[in-house]
Amino acid sequence: MTTPGPIYVLNGPNLNLLGLRQPEIYGHDTLDDVVALCEEVAGRHGRTVEVRQSNHEGVLIDWVQEARTAASGVVINPAGYTHTSVALRDALVTLEVPLVEVHISNVHAREEFRKHSYVSPVATGTIAGLGITGYGLAVEFVCTR
Repeated sequence: MTTPGPIYVLNGPNLNLLGLRQPEIYGHDTLDDVVALCEEVAGRHGRTVEVRQSNHEGVLIDWVQEARTAASGVVINPAGYTHTSVALRDALVTLEVPLVEVHISNVHAREEFRKHSYVSPVATGTIAGLGITGYGLAVEFVCTR
């Protein structure tokens, strides 16, 4: 029996500033806190995560393409690319593993432009507005698939 590949947890632009940027919206947790949470949840299932962050759309697309053959699931917070990137959506649609879209804030209660996602229609599910807890729930979901 082979061990499932890691769960890729991909983070888009500005998430490297988590805990510093607009804490009134995104809270005080950091990207390191996200990593620790995802590792802890995956570890309970004997699984691993590969957590990455980039401010560059093409890098995120490269990682999604890598995940096609390397990952057992993908959790993605595309951040601002959620609302703008058809190219990222086109890469995500090629995945044959569970895909969970995560947003720390409730994007549906914010500016009008944030209510549209190119990712949601191709995702297995979406979690929004639960802070970094959403990442843990997404990893948990992928571990049970």
